[in-house]
Amino acid sequence: MARRACRLCDARLDETFVDLGMSPLANSYLEREQLQSMEPFYPLHARVCGRCYLVQLDDVESPEKLFQEYAYFSSFSDTWLQHARDYTEEVVQRFGLGTSAMVVEVASNDGYLLQYFRGKGIPVLGIEPAANVARVAQEKGIPTLVAFFGRETAKGLVHSNTRADLLIGNNVLAHVPDLDDFVGGLNLMLKPQGIITLEFPHLLRLIQENQFDTIYHEHLCYFSLFTVERLLASHGLTTFDVEQLPTHGGSLRVYARHQDDDTKPITKAVREVESLEERAGLTGLETYRRFKNQVHDTKRRILEFLIRAKDQGQTIVGYGAPAKGNTLLNYCGIGTDLISFTVDRSPHKQGRFLPGTHIPIEHPDRVREVEPDYVFILPWNLKDEIMQQLAYVREWEAQFLVPIPVPRVYG
Repeated sequence: MARRACRLCDARLDETFVDLGMSPLANSYLEREQLQSMEPFYPLHARVCGRCYLVQLDDVESPEKLFQEYAYFSSFSDTWLQHARDYTEEVVQRFGLGTSAMVVEVASNDGYLLQYFRGKGIPVLGIEPAANVARVAQEKGIPTLVAFFGRETAKGLVHSNTRADLLIGNNVLAHVPDLDDFVGGLNLMLKPQGIITLEFPHLLRLIQENQFDTIYHEHLCYFSLFTVERLLASHGLTTFDVEQLPTHGGSLRVYARHQDDDTKPITKAVREVESLEERAGLTGLETYRRFKNQVHDTKRRILEFLIRAKDQGQTIVGYGAPAKGNTLLNYCGIGTDLISFTVDRSPHKQGRFLPGTHIPIEHPDRVREVEPDYVFILPWNLKDEIMQQLAYVREWEAQFLVPIPVPRVYG
């Protein structure tokens, strides 16, 4: 399934952003009986387009394989739930959404966000390709269509008189293999004066904060405002506002409308972020070419710390089983020889094993039982929430290790 043409402008991809070697699918958690079976590994090679500067991976597996049974449930992060509540309050107030509006979320996961709109009496619809995750939303009473989103899905919904006043896509754009089909579907689904909001990790922050572990096979593309504006414009959509968010290590929330909707003027925030990206060199290749060297350096520093701690007889356990953690562990070659186990609040992951490294995933209570010297926080974007949850480890003077942007210890 290897692809070597840009998903946005179709130019040939010749420039490497970073090559993270061979890696398993980041969300392919293993059952115990699978540990002795062959495990597929795929190239994890990010390239940058020399024409439009979209960072992207080669195709290695079909979307059906990646998302048929998904292991990520948004509702197990208190920080993310608060983010969803705050967004709901802000957007309802800003755009005057009421009970006559229709809110549609693409890749709605387990209903983590739509539940707050529904609580205000606003009609909602979720569209989610992973049947196991969609089932959880449906059990909460949130109407959810199990489907991959694109033009055909949008046409079917429009035919049944379903169009969106607010069309939401949080952290879905990176997963889309066919950007043209996806954004074309957004255009069809949006009412004439409707609003699209898209949230995605900001490529600028990925580069500046050395967030190489956010690169994994399910994330096919990595976006700047520059590339998203170009993508939306190619389908008759205009970016009229943008916010910089702290989520996922630094994200953008883009607001878009139909090009002929003059009721929503373009704000100065759009130009401010455009200028920020230009000054950082995101419209030239040299910035992208330098990234791989800082990744190699970080790998060495992480391994040096872990090996030194183990040589001193210290115990290290992990916290979390996020996809980003699996990229980091497999790229660095970290297994049970360095990290005994990891823990996760999600019962969907407990009792299973991390792909590639086969590190067991246990209940968070195991941390208190073992009393490790270090807790290695794999979802570093949630480090404040996690350190608060595990504040009790200071009873035995344990410390937290956060690997990104560089390995750092917190007491």
